[in-house]
Amino acid sequence: MDESVQKIGIVGSGSWATAMIKMFEDNARGKDILWWVRKEEDLAYIKSYGHNPNYLSAVKVSVKPDNLFLDAKSVIQQSDIVVLNTPSAYLKQALKDVKSDDFANKIVVSAIKGIIPHDNLIVGDYLTKTYQIPLQNIVVIGGPCHAEEVSSEKLSYLTLAGKDDNTVERVATFIRGRYINTVLSDDIFGVEYGAVLKNIYALAAGVCHGLGLGDNFIAVLISNAIQEMETCLSAIDPETDRDINASAYLGDLLVTAYSQFSRNRTFGHMIGKGYTVQSAQLEMNMVAEGYYASACIQNIVQRYQLDMPICHMVYEILYHRQPANAEVKKLVAKLT
Repeated sequence: MDESVQKIGIVGSGSWATAMIKMFEDNARGKDILWWVRKEEDLAYIKSYGHNPNYLSAVKVSVKPDNLFLDAKSVIQQSDIVVLNTPSAYLKQALKDVKSDDFANKIVVSAIKGIIPHDNLIVGDYLTKTYQIPLQNIVVIGGPCHAEEVSSEKLSYLTLAGKDDNTVERVATFIRGRYINTVLSDDIFGVEYGAVLKNIYALAAGVCHGLGLGDNFIAVLISNAIQEMETCLSAIDPETDRDINASAYLGDLLVTAYSQFSRNRTFGHMIGKGYTVQSAQLEMNMVAEGYYASACIQNIVQRYQLDMPICHMVYEILYHRQPANAEVKKLVAKLT
């Protein structure tokens, strides 16, 4: 194990962050785990009881009390590897006091499957632009995986993507273990954009399920979605030779579109059942990244003049308040 790495910091305190705490505790033994927790009352609870009170509360975590922080800056400054694991919409707030120098010489891992709203940037691009982090120091974690299954030690595969093979392997060393296999990739842009897109498609699947459409139709929807994803990734990054059927793309899409644990599918199902966007957001305790991603991806669609009817349908339903049933009917004629 890499002896130059002594401290691994996690910025985020939701389900996926909690599952990753357990994963690092199991697979990076002997390393200090530092954890930024957003709410003071949650931090106090974790210190007292060793459980996250709001997310995956049955999972035992063993982070030392002195390694729990309410400010991300302290975690980042003290860590050799920094894992960013907040919803994309909250990343800027979490890093509000952090400066470029705080990230100097760190390996920065993005476990965020979303786009930064308003900036319309994937996390990797946002980090290089805002904090001048070299792309060679950034690693992106892709699926397919759900926090609930990782935390219950069900065999899972994580794709780690980056431009520097040595950096990617160093991170993988602390992740792979008895119930985690790792797949290494150089397609940092494709893996990150693919993770953004699959949330939109899972939301579309949820809408259709909520409207009463069955498995036969949703299978056609998802087979069209992977083709749409390939079109988009090829336009954004045409130089990379990727297999769209690999687990980081098709696998992550399938698990997000079909799993009971998928918050994006759940959110879409509520919309299909007639919930407003606001009421669905209030009822869910977790962020559905596909909502924010839908608006951001429209900029890419327009920039590259892409034909992406599934993404367009979701955008019309969420942001233009178009009736879900009417938009799905329009989509039906475009599917093959």
